[in-house]
Amino acid sequence: MNNLDAKAEKEADVVAWMRKTFEEVPVLRMLGATPLSHDKETGEVVIEYTAREEFLNLIGTIQGGMLTAMLDNAMSFAVLAALDPIYAAPSLEIKTSFLSPGKAGLIIGRGNVIRCGRTVAFMEGRLFGPDDKLLATATGTAQIRERNR
Repeated sequence: MNNLDAKAEKEADVVAWMRKTFEEVPVLRMLGATPLSHDKETGEVVIEYTAREEFLNLIGTIQGGMLTAMLDNAMSFAVLAALDPIYAAPSLEIKTSFLSPGKAGLIIGRGNVIRCGRTVAFMEGRLFGPDDKLLATATGTAQIRERNR
């Protein structure tokens, strides 16, 4: 197996692991989260979300808390993809900037690790509408710790 084949296999393994994990987490099912890809070199994960009508606020756009949940998921899984499976990475803080209103339908999330230390990871995320319009960005910090379960 050459290096390109090994890289593709590792990335496919990460996406398969994310898909299995997403099925086990109720909030990710609610968000319609589907992992699409993981780039081992950049650490970026790409996740598709389905924003339902129930996510809309009084003015007909996606409520900010729902967008932040999507960003939290994309960023956290970028961190988790970089760690040994025995670790979890709960968010300690998230700063979200809402740039454009989002509508019900397809949302694409991109999560990246900025820096990962022994106990803390710095992460960033972006959400795009179906027209590739940037909807929201976030930066966050996650605690790296062993899983309890």
